[in-house]
Amino acid sequence: MAAQSSPARQTLAAAAYAGAVSLFVAGSLSLISDLKTRWGRIDEVSLRLETLSGRLPRQAPHTDDAAFRSLFLTGGAMTIAGAALEQRIKEIVEKSGGTLTSTQVELDGAEAKDGFLGLTASIEADQPGLQTILYDIEAGTPYLFVDKLSIQSPEDFGEQDTGRFRMTVAVVGQWLPSQ
Repeated sequence: MAAQSSPARQTLAAAAYAGAVSLFVAGSLSLISDLKTRWGRIDEVSLRLETLSGRLPRQAPHTDDAAFRSLFLTGGAMTIAGAALEQRIKEIVEKSGGTLTSTQVELDGAEAKDGFLGLTASIEADQPGLQTILYDIEAGTPYLFVDKLSIQSPEDFGEQDTGRFRMTVAVVGQWLPSQ
């Protein structure tokens, strides 16, 4: 009986071995494909970081990419980019239920020669609205950064009943000229 089962065992063992090798090869190919995809993404992110940090020229070949361009204030002229910045802040404030009382775009600040625009805005909003405004400025696109911030509580200006805070915020963003 041992002699009869030996060829069947050998066939079964060979089939199991072939199946295991096939699974190993398929798994390896899948991992290699995944690694290539990840390396491609890492290269793309590295190129963007180098561009943002100023190591590469501002007119790098991939700046035609719409997703990359949306990270910056765009416009044919710095004044148009300033208007876009003002519009973006207005949208953020209105979305949070706040009121934009005044804005001032600064096109000729110290950092303007490097392509940075500044905007100072006076805003009234409730406390959750202020949190939403600050989050949307810092986390949204185009990339904007809070440079200065001053907040007054309703008690500071004698209007405790309104529950609305007054905030003055200076925002900075980088302009990438349209090509």
